Amino acid sequence: METSKPASTKARILVVDDTPDNLFLMNALLEDQYEVWTAESGAQALEIVQSAMPPQLILLDIMMPEMDGYEVMRRLRQNPATAAIPVIFLTALTSIEEEQFGLDLGAVDYITKPISPPVVLARVSSHLERSSSARRLEALSQKLGRYLAPQVYQSLFDGSRDAEIRTQRKKLSVFFCDIKDFTASTAKWQPEDITFLLNSYFSEMSKIAQEYGGTLDKFIGDAMMIFFGDPDTLGVKEDALQCVKMALAMQRRMSELQTLWRQMGSEKTFQVRMGINTGYCDVGNFGSDLRMDYTIIGSEVNLAARLEQAADPGGILISKETWSLVQGEILADEHEPVIAKGFAEPLEVYSVREEAKVDANPRKVFQWERLGMRVLVDLDRLPSAERAAAAVELRDMADRLH
Repeated sequence: METSKPASTKARILVVDDTPDNLFLMNALLEDQYEVWTAESGAQALEIVQSAMPPQLILLDIMMPEMDGYEVMRRLRQNPATAAIPVIFLTALTSIEEEQFGLDLGAVDYITKPISPPVVLARVSSHLERSSSARRLEALSQKLGRYLAPQVYQSLFDGSRDAEIRTQRKKLSVFFCDIKDFTASTAKWQPEDITFLLNSYFSEMSKIAQEYGGTLDKFIGDAMMIFFGDPDTLGVKEDALQCVKMALAMQRRMSELQTLWRQMGSEKTFQVRMGINTGYCDVGNFGSDLRMDYTIIGSEVNLAARLEQAADPGGILISKETWSLVQGEILADEHEPVIAKGFAEPLEVYSVREEAKVDANPRKVFQWERLGMRVLVDLDRLPSAERAAAAVELRDMADRLH
């Protein structure tokens, strides 16, 4: 095995075989076109594959001592970091059963010994091209997926939804939020400050929306529109409950973000207001054959937007219909009726306070500050793998204080 090689634009191929003559032959056959690495055992192969520069294709012998090719294959597929690397078995085993067994384990091809150089070169070239195309498609789909709600993206790629103009009428819970007086508040800000705080806000709120199962419809300037009930639904009552719980989680996170922003030296903060309504909407693909938008329309959508505009900074207003679905689970106070544009009668609304049950999710940001001491812990940014080490460091700090 070569431990260090100069940077190369050639595709990296790992050949695994316990016979030195076979490794020499394969290296001589492939080295003009590819960057060839070799391993004489399954254990050595796994070590190479798990390095910082894994191979793009593996040619794997089956009959090896200690760890055969089948076991190497199993371990490759069990590890998410190596599961996608294409593997071609090279073996003297020629039975159909053996070949089928290897393919069932996840191999992409099966070449029998004695090898035919033209066959090896053709198969290697073909599978490298397929793998490269698959990576390009995956990267493209991930980029495109960032322009769609996760539920819509998944339904398109698994075939459960078609890209055609079609809508249906469903009872949904609709959520709007925006930043109170955003334009006036940011008129004298530097563009960099606006960009940083706004993107931080959108990123954190989007994570919470996904956690609670909301379909993120769109960003409208500093506002967000989210709905529950399509394409996935837990039922009208549970959808409404998840929507209100999401709003509460967002307001809690906003308080934590303001603490973090101040710690980073920014005195610029946002106050967010929210509105929720439940009712029948038209949902689906609207637009033309050239450009479509998956969204919702209807008076119930407008009502949610009006409630958001009437809410206090840091507050959540919900409609009577939403309140009828979540009462008992959510604590709210009756709010003075809201007179909203487009609605003839004053709207009966409620101001959400908190969940009726104890929140099972603990605070995610902790801050202690004394003269000569400042501690800030943000659990969202502290990886799970590092929390044990962080706890040890905190205990060590406590011991030093004593």
